[in-house]
Amino acid sequence: MFGRKLRISYGFRLLKICLISLCVTSVPGATPGSASGGGDGNPLESYVSTYVHLVYENYLDSWDRARRLSSAIDSLLDNPNAQTLESARLAWFDSREPYGQTEAFRFYGGPIDYFDEEKGVEGPEGRMNSWPLDEAYIDYVTGNPSAGIINDSTIVLDGQTILGLNQIDDDRFVSTGYHAIEFLLWGQDLSLDSTGDRPAEDFLPGSLANDRRRDYMKIVTTQLLKDHEFLANEWAPGGDNFATKFEMLPPRVALGQILTGLLTLVQFELASERLGVALDSGDQEDEHSCFSDNTHNDFMYNARGVENVYFGRYSSYQGVGLDELVRDLDPDLDKRMVGAIEETRRLLKGIHVPFDAMLASPMGSPGRIQAEQAFASLMRQGELIKEVGLLFGLVIHSSDGDAG
Repeated sequence: MFGRKLRISYGFRLLKICLISLCVTSVPGATPGSASGGGDGNPLESYVSTYVHLVYENYLDSWDRARRLSSAIDSLLDNPNAQTLESARLAWFDSREPYGQTEAFRFYGGPIDYFDEEKGVEGPEGRMNSWPLDEAYIDYVTGNPSAGIINDSTIVLDGQTILGLNQIDDDRFVSTGYHAIEFLLWGQDLSLDSTGDRPAEDFLPGSLANDRRRDYMKIVTTQLLKDHEFLANEWAPGGDNFATKFEMLPPRVALGQILTGLLTLVQFELASERLGVALDSGDQEDEHSCFSDNTHNDFMYNARGVENVYFGRYSSYQGVGLDELVRDLDPDLDKRMVGAIEETRRLLKGIHVPFDAMLASPMGSPGRIQAEQAFASLMRQGELIKEVGLLFGLVIHSSDGDAG
């Protein structure tokens, strides 16, 4: 259901967070006040409308950056050389900024990660941003020049086949999405001090492997564009889509889903999976964007997505912020929430670059201490998100279970 299957981590700080069936319940006997009910001009209704608008703006921006990435990849395939390869890499970096912020809209069954058990269909997150990725599943690696789908000429390369091969036997058997494209652009990262260094010659036409690599790149890029288009359309205003249905929810129900997404991103995905698991293992393979060494930016973009939702903004758009509603009801809670956001931003910004070099450092090293402090700050921020829920008569919590 999720890009990286949710799992329990018992290692780092003995953290156990299972948010598979994360629930929102009302506080028994809670009476919604002016900021938590319905009705025309209700502040919470206005905030939900703001949320829908900023989600749409963010996905629209992400789709636009994905189109630029696709154009840069087309230029690379038309004329493979060091310059066009570097331009494609820069476009990949650029596309990650808005997409990373959209991860604040996950984890409550929205368009990005819904699951329809009856129809057997799910949202596109698992084919857009799955990680970690087994490089040898896609292409050659050091010591195995014939590895991967690209080098297996018995596999027909088309969109349906590549989608069907995504994570079929193992979570690490990722065939699509941003990180598949990242690997194709950079190749393996075999150094702690630098990125991968795939040569542009890998995309020259003429050999069977290169031609299949070119086809593969085009297929996964095209699919990424389709998925972005789907997400933007589902959040577009005025349509028969998810956005319209979301705005029709009782405002407190909508807020519960919004806060569920924030809590899960902050405490589970970002703190536990992306920081905690990597710190536990010290393994470069547990780095989010390991081929391009962009992991530090991934962290920052995720954190910015949480900020956007709390303050009701994206880029030049500014609507009604949740901070305004919280401040009206409990100024001290808003002050603590803003302080936690700022502290998390500061600590994530100070994480050592490249991230994998920090992972290789010994316990107690300055880089590890910085990352551990960022982890703790994210966990505190999550507890404050729960307090925000309580302020509106909502309990946001997780139920224990086996992650799959």
